[in-house]
Amino acid sequence: MSPLDIALIVLAVLVLLTLYMAVTIVPQGYNYTVERFGRYTRTLSPGLSLVTPYIERIGSRMNMMEQVLDIPSQEVITRDNATVMVDAVAFYQVLNASAASYEVAGLENAILNLTMTNIRSVMGNMDLDQLLSNRDVINDQLLRVVDEATSPWGVKMTRIEIKDISPPTDLVEAMGRQMKAERLKRAEILESEGRKQSAVLEAEGRKQAEVLQAQGRRDAAFLDAEARERSAEAEAKATELVSVAVANGDVAALNYFVAQKYTEAVTNIGSAPNSKLILMPLEASSLIGSLGGIGQLAREVFGDTPVTPPSEAPAPSSQPPRFRVPRSGRSQDEA
Repeated sequence: MSPLDIALIVLAVLVLLTLYMAVTIVPQGYNYTVERFGRYTRTLSPGLSLVTPYIERIGSRMNMMEQVLDIPSQEVITRDNATVMVDAVAFYQVLNASAASYEVAGLENAILNLTMTNIRSVMGNMDLDQLLSNRDVINDQLLRVVDEATSPWGVKMTRIEIKDISPPTDLVEAMGRQMKAERLKRAEILESEGRKQSAVLEAEGRKQAEVLQAQGRRDAAFLDAEARERSAEAEAKATELVSVAVANGDVAALNYFVAQKYTEAVTNIGSAPNSKLILMPLEASSLIGSLGGIGQLAREVFGDTPVTPPSEAPAPSSQPPRFRVPRSGRSQDEA
């Protein structure tokens, strides 16, 4: 092989090597930085690009997709001196490849340490109860602080989430007892409110019942007074008629009136439930005479209408009282 052939072969290899070095293919989701003699000049976007061989070179290959960064667990002391274990996760995306490459060394490690430091700062300013119940507030504060710190690096923090907050075991037991006591307290309050409402409703019911009973008694009193008034009017009318009859010389009407009252009084005395034996100092002849006057007056008023014999009258429902009439001239003690 002649020297000319060797030179041609070497020249062909150099041309192929130069073409290979000049052509750069950037994959989707990445950006490449180009350095000329060690100085940043431009950024290559995804696709086919050309660089100057031997003068320019690829500086860094930066991933432009959103990435997740796992934050390891760490101890955090709250404002009320409670120690808890906290772990989190962060999501970020590189927006400026040149700033992410040349503004900070070790981008991922820088974001990790910055996030852990701010977790201790934000959560250390809260009490334990606030820490356990305000995770959204913690996430928002962390995102705002870390995103502001990483903005000069060409990085956008999209989300920071607290995954778990683990208090000590004795603290968890104390919280459980506190929650149980609080629930028992609320249950007792609800029971007391229920008893109070029940008592109020019962009192309202008694009040309404008493009002209705009072109204009933008032109506009954009105009706009773009206009945007594009508009875008094009838009694006055009967007395007036008897007085007129006596004034006209009709003594039978007076006898009828007196006998009626007499028999009503005897009936009331005899109908008492505890009356079984009655001793009355009265003259049998007077009673028989009064009854005879009543019969004569009835015949004069109603004519000769036959009177229903006593045997056909309905039998009394209970044993009639017994009357013992003493003979004339004998005292009650002798009877």
